[in-house]
Amino acid sequence: MTSPTHPSTETVLISGASIAGPTLAYWLHRYGFEVTIVEKARTPRGGGYPIDVRGTAIEVVRRMGVLPRLQAANLHIERFTFVDADGVTVASLPPHEVTGSVVSQDLEMGRGDLTAALYAAVRDDVEFLFDDSIDTFEERDDGVDVEFRSGSRRRFDLVIGADGMHSRTRRLQFGAEEQFHRYLGYAFGVFTMPNTLGLFHELTLWNTPGRAAALYATGSSEDVLHAFVNFHRSEPPRGLHGDRDAQRALISEIYAQAGWEIPAILRAMQDAEDLFFDTAGQIRMPSWSKGRVALVGDAAYAPSFLTGQGSSLAIVGAYMLAASLGGNQDHAAAFRAYERDTRDFVTRNQALVDTGGAPLFPITASALEQRNTALRGQVAMPPSAGEPAHSALTLPVEIS
Repeated sequence: MTSPTHPSTETVLISGASIAGPTLAYWLHRYGFEVTIVEKARTPRGGGYPIDVRGTAIEVVRRMGVLPRLQAANLHIERFTFVDADGVTVASLPPHEVTGSVVSQDLEMGRGDLTAALYAAVRDDVEFLFDDSIDTFEERDDGVDVEFRSGSRRRFDLVIGADGMHSRTRRLQFGAEEQFHRYLGYAFGVFTMPNTLGLFHELTLWNTPGRAAALYATGSSEDVLHAFVNFHRSEPPRGLHGDRDAQRALISEIYAQAGWEIPAILRAMQDAEDLFFDTAGQIRMPSWSKGRVALVGDAAYAPSFLTGQGSSLAIVGAYMLAASLGGNQDHAAAFRAYERDTRDFVTRNQALVDTGGAPLFPITASALEQRNTALRGQVAMPPSAGEPAHSALTLPVEIS
């Protein structure tokens, strides 16, 4: 056990109150920093698609004392069922045989359950500014002058962007997203819909070459379903940001004439108020800090949902950044240590799409048949060689 060494007078502004932000705030507070989190939503965000917490991230949430709460929220999905173009079952398997997760250790939960647990762990110790965001900031030798969207102005010693893949903090300090974004060849949409099929704690995945759709039942047969569509495009679709009608039109065009439950999914999408549309991509940056500003989580190194590691990277990265700041009097040295000690872990997790591609979403008929043949034989997805990427980092000792 080590004791915090940093003076308690240093002030840190964190942009984003989802996963990386509250985790970072918790540990910075433990190290004696004065922390403020600004979040554009009016309240902590609930809902959201199921997400995973695995490997090294499990140890971080254990050290935070929130592991029992997250274990209670674990979804306990019982099976993954794969169906072909006509809805005929290809295979039905336990989830761990598909995802490579460790039974009784790795967790899957609603995104809102994770954010609620992290918020509860830190809400009494740090300042939250909801319904606000960073408008601009100006870095000076002795701090960062921040102007908020609300019009207020404050100075902080450091600013940390934990504001997601499309980070405004990153754009203000490092430049346009395009220079760091790596498109992975897919676009996707997620939304909720009525559970008309009576599914229960299970996922059903439909595939044709280059197209996939899933219905995810995380609760009883009376709860809503999480619907997911994912399709291959050689170039990312343009001009759809913020245009729900255009997003719906594109998805409807891509899935026209498809079988199984696709027509019902498309009808439900037209009425869904929570449609979220984006492309599958990664953020890869040569450096995660510049001056008094640093990035963490998806803002710095989004791995994409294709890796299943976004939440875990955010949690582990936040812990490592806090440990580096807590162990170094100079913020520049701390940021260098954060990157030095964390980059290999990030690189290995981002490389999961390089070594294994996206086996759940084949884009050719031959690749789809190869995957289905493996599934029919109840062969688990091939594991990576050596230590799993999600566990490929040993955390610094816990502070007292």
